[in-house]
Amino acid sequence: MFQITPNLNVFAYNWMISALTFNGYFEEAIDYFSLLQESRNLVPNGFTFSFLLKCCVGLTDSNKGKEVHCVINKFGFQVDSYVVNALIEMYCKCGCLRYARQLFDKMSKPDVVSWTNMISAYSSAGRLQESQFLFDRMKLGGLEPNEFTWNALIAGYARIGDCDGAFTSFSRMCETGLVPDVVTWNAMISGFVQSQQTVKAVELFRSMLVAGVKPNSITITGLLSAFGSTGLVDHGKEIHGLIYRTNTYINIFVSSALIDMYSKCGCVKNARNVFDALPSKNVASWNAMIGCYGKHGMVDSAIQLLNTMQEQGIQPNEVTLTCVLASCSHSGLVKKGLAIFRSIRESYGIEIKDEHYGCVIDILCRSGKMETAYDLVREMGTDSMVGAFFNGCVVYNRPDLAKQMFEDVLKMELKRPGGFVTMANIYAKEGEWAKVDKLSKSLMNVGPFV
Repeated sequence: MFQITPNLNVFAYNWMISALTFNGYFEEAIDYFSLLQESRNLVPNGFTFSFLLKCCVGLTDSNKGKEVHCVINKFGFQVDSYVVNALIEMYCKCGCLRYARQLFDKMSKPDVVSWTNMISAYSSAGRLQESQFLFDRMKLGGLEPNEFTWNALIAGYARIGDCDGAFTSFSRMCETGLVPDVVTWNAMISGFVQSQQTVKAVELFRSMLVAGVKPNSITITGLLSAFGSTGLVDHGKEIHGLIYRTNTYINIFVSSALIDMYSKCGCVKNARNVFDALPSKNVASWNAMIGCYGKHGMVDSAIQLLNTMQEQGIQPNEVTLTCVLASCSHSGLVKKGLAIFRSIRESYGIEIKDEHYGCVIDILCRSGKMETAYDLVREMGTDSMVGAFFNGCVVYNRPDLAKQMFEDVLKMELKRPGGFVTMANIYAKEGEWAKVDKLSKSLMNVGPFV
């Protein structure tokens, strides 16, 4: 359609660029802008640049954003508040807060969008002092925050676990006459969940329902995750009942969260009932159920489900195989675990990942084959393998192998070489305090290794 359109103008280019942008074809959208620039009689407008900046956000490419910024200056749009707001948003979402703040400070009259972008950016970065300062300055300047501004501030407090700050902002928002929406409630609930105040999170959820705000999948999955971690299966069943009574929140994410919650609470049968009731299943659903069987030592059920998964045309991924290998490890099924490991490439078409090697080391350690595990770690030397081996040395009381491995680890080029804390504990147990002190100093120099 675009190619056969006669007398192409900037609106036609904008339509094409916007369509590509909203469908995630960011690089192709930028290519069409290049074609627009080649047309000497056409000049981009503010909408063109706003779409381009969204592409830069989609690509998380601040350098491309800076290039677009230069073109914006070239065409004189640096005084257009709509374009400047889009620039500020791009720099914020690409993590370039300094550039965003410079643009913001140069604005003669920042509008609500400008303030909200900056407040949201500081909140997302955990810099609540700057976020609150700008929020207060905005109000002093005579501009009233909207629901997006309040949500950004509340989410910021919740993200750092400051539930008091989040609740205070929430109350102040209500006092202004603004009605908290699902995003506001989710931020509040998430904050209490992250702070391990699960009961308070449940109270907020009930208040949300009383207020007539309809929860979404984010609300439900967040709560189910908290219930699974704390073993509050009765609360989980309450949410499960609500899901089926309203028939609203059932999707792949919620179903997987339900399976995971029941699994963590030891209710394998309930998890399987949820799984079987799913009208359609994706790889995440299968992984959740296979992982559930694995956690509870039901290896045969896990492997049977893996086979059924393949029979139904669902391709397992690396997470699937990690779940199966972990279940073999926890059940002490060495031969079966090693057989699955050896067939990962041939039978499943999956490249062996670091996590798979870590599971194999765990299998060998649990079966008492520590020397075999040691030789394999020395040969392959991945982060997960090293961590699993040190854990095995502690559990099965093999400080001799741990010491040998630690010397080898120091020679390996690993991103996160493990063993510093483990070795410090081993030396402390044996009363070798000089070595503990030396390791402690090394730990301070290299950072927090496990």
